[in-house]
Amino acid sequence: MKSDGWKPWALLAPSLSAVFFLLVIPVCFIVVYSFWLRAPSGADIPAFQFGNYAKFFEDFFYPKILIRTIRISFETVVLCVIIGYIPAYYFYRSESRYKKVFLLLIMLPFWVSFIIRTMSWINIMGDSGLINHFLMKIGLIESPLSMLYNEFTVLMGLIMYLLPFMVLNIYVSLEGIDKSLLEAARCMGCTEWQAFREVTLPLSLPGVSAGCLLVFVLTAGTYLPPMILGGPGNDMIANLIFKRVIGTLDWPFGSAISVILLSLLFVIVWTYNRYLGINQIFKSLQGN
Repeated sequence: MKSDGWKPWALLAPSLSAVFFLLVIPVCFIVVYSFWLRAPSGADIPAFQFGNYAKFFEDFFYPKILIRTIRISFETVVLCVIIGYIPAYYFYRSESRYKKVFLLLIMLPFWVSFIIRTMSWINIMGDSGLINHFLMKIGLIESPLSMLYNEFTVLMGLIMYLLPFMVLNIYVSLEGIDKSLLEAARCMGCTEWQAFREVTLPLSLPGVSAGCLLVFVLTAGTYLPPMILGGPGNDMIANLIFKRVIGTLDWPFGSAISVILLSLLFVIVWTYNRYLGINQIFKSLQGN
């Protein structure tokens, strides 16, 4: 038996190598860079100091962006839960033969580039976009409404990107509920609402929590919707990292901000795993 112990490792070697070279090593480089010094000449000097982290917290400008990122992430999570639970519950209860087609339509946005999907909001909500054109056509307004480049449009872009993740997670959780439990609840005198409140909703919470974690983590790390749809005061932490690394080539400070964001997300994921179990996400991703 012991002579075959190497076989599982041989099978895992390709995936473990990919994780090590494409994830672990780059993260290690970022951590090391975060301690380097940025010289006045623009050169990066190898060092071990915490000046980049101190710089982040000395000026409230940077923590303010981090707080805004957390707030927008929570807002996106709440809106995705509210909007996503309804179609997920409908798919769960539906007996239609087109049920699989509806599920396919939920995944259809993944087939289109995220950049194209985000920029499509400009054609919808812009000054000459679909909404303004329609309102002016029917005579409701005389001049275009300014709807772009604010936090609302950033939220719309994030919800459009992340809503399918929430719907699929909730739907998979709902599909795991034995429908005989609902029949038993109704036999005991429960109304449809009571059966939903006492049986369906509690049993679907693992899928809801898994969807919330995915949506939060993906929102906190995205930069495209704020960059395309947001205004000057709508930057999120990923936009700040992009500007420091690409805009000013300040790799040490940009790396320090990245480590701060990574640490925050690690604490959130660890807390989720501690109290709910990370395996709920894998169950949701696996489907039926």
